[in-house]
Amino acid sequence: MAGTSRGRRVTSGDVAKEAGVSRATVSYVLNDSPHQKIAEATRKRVWEAAARLGYAPSAAARALRTGRSDIVLGVLPDWPIHHVLGQLIQQLTNAFAQHELTFLVHSSAQPARPLRDVWKALTPAAVLALNEFPQSEAEAMRAVGIEVVMAVHGSPTEEADPPLGTPLVSEEPIGALQARHLATSHRRLGYAYPDLPRLDVLAQPRLDGVRQVCEERGLPEPVVRSVPLELDGATEAVKAWLAADPPVTGICAFNDDIAMAVLLGAQALGLNVPRDLAVVGVDDIPSSALLQPSLTTVVRDTDTLARGLARRVVDALDRKEPHTGRIEDPLRIEQRESA
Repeated sequence: MAGTSRGRRVTSGDVAKEAGVSRATVSYVLNDSPHQKIAEATRKRVWEAAARLGYAPSAAARALRTGRSDIVLGVLPDWPIHHVLGQLIQQLTNAFAQHELTFLVHSSAQPARPLRDVWKALTPAAVLALNEFPQSEAEAMRAVGIEVVMAVHGSPTEEADPPLGTPLVSEEPIGALQARHLATSHRRLGYAYPDLPRLDVLAQPRLDGVRQVCEERGLPEPVVRSVPLELDGATEAVKAWLAADPPVTGICAFNDDIAMAVLLGAQALGLNVPRDLAVVGVDDIPSSALLQPSLTTVVRDTDTLARGLARRVVDALDRKEPHTGRIEDPLRIEQRESA
């Protein structure tokens, strides 16, 4: 077996020497080049040699050959990476892999490296940001040939040239679904808002969805309280809802973590859930079914969401007719005991 120096990267030349063929033949075989008649025995010998040596074509060489990188850079805001976000990242990784793309994630949480340093080092084919994207950053990326910059959440950014477009996912339907579920038997709703301002891009549109349903049903404006993930603060929020006129009897919570805090706050005050206060969460995290009472929650089909996001990026890279509007984001209520 042909050897390589310790620490040196295996090259196509090493594979050619190991297989007893030319470097051009190695390139034709490993890249599955069309219109090249290579004997099956030779192909097998090249693949076996590459496997023995642990050869992997460099990203730079592949980019030169195909005209683009195979990397999609996912930019995360400074959000807690809990169950659902982690699940979405994994499903995006799988969805992009089906298109022979590699999904890499960069978190903006400090003290992370500046985003500009990251994309300059990687030169990805596309960038998929979970939050609104600064226009200046998007323009700088496009100037060096990064073709796609998309925002999953946020508000439309029309002043960019070219425009960044409408965010791909809407959060309003989540709040609207919670409110419709509760409005069948509750005349005054509350909204349990997270006490982390960096989550406003998700929480505010969900609250807007609740407000819209209240207006449609002729219900009073929902009573909004920030709910921290600690018992005393959650108990104070529940007290404020009970003191409203008329009292709040149904709570739409930002997510399941906030809903759990509300449940504990209600129980600390001796309330019966759902008789005295009904609660609906979002995300269906594993522990939501284990609570007493178990938590009614909104379930998002993150697998369908991930495949839709990947498809939108791939179509843009392939210069297909640009899509308009949101991607498919199926939602449903998981009915349990809390509402």
